[in-house]
Amino acid sequence: MTQLVTAAEMKACDQFTIQEIGVPSMVLMEHAALSALDTLEQSYDLSNTLILCGSGNNGGDGYALARLLHLKGYTVSIAELGTTTPSAENQQQQKICTFYQIPTFTRVPDLFGVTTIVDAIFGIGLDRTISDELIEMVTLINESGIDVLALDIPSGIHADTGAVMGAAIEAKQTLTFQFNKVGMTIDPGLACAGEILIADIGISDQPLTTE
Repeated sequence: MTQLVTAAEMKACDQFTIQEIGVPSMVLMEHAALSALDTLEQSYDLSNTLILCGSGNNGGDGYALARLLHLKGYTVSIAELGTTTPSAENQQQQKICTFYQIPTFTRVPDLFGVTTIVDAIFGIGLDRTISDELIEMVTLINESGIDVLALDIPSGIHADTGAVMGAAIEAKQTLTFQFNKVGMTIDPGLACAGEILIADIGISDQPLTTE
């Protein structure tokens, strides 16, 4: 049976893995990006990939993925859509992408010619309605008909309730990390997630089994 977790449970597992076991968060981020690369290469047209990155570690996964795609010779660009101060890991991944001169935009660019979109705007921590500007961009993406792979959870979906927080990405697939999230088993979260794939990136489940 697939393990289901709330946002709080997932965060506890993350923190246990990083603080108690000692696995650096950047290592987990690399595992997530490598899993996403594998999924993309199996099932998506990578002629021209756009990665939507927020300011948290979900966005950091997106930046890491952009680097991996670039280094393998794929055409990739980034839309930086973060609305808060980036996490330390996110900033480090941004710095690496800047070194490799990966094309970067501050909003969703013209989608003409884009063959695949990766959603790494918001992760499981979203607990507020997204901005009007982001609602407009999410709507544009959903109406484009371009295949979307969401990382961990479709942006705009509440990880515990499945509610749409203003607007939500409608993904072809969602690659969720380690455990499925409760909000993706309840509509509209379930519908927005598309096919759910679970990637083992090395996060411990010990907090879930400890009384």
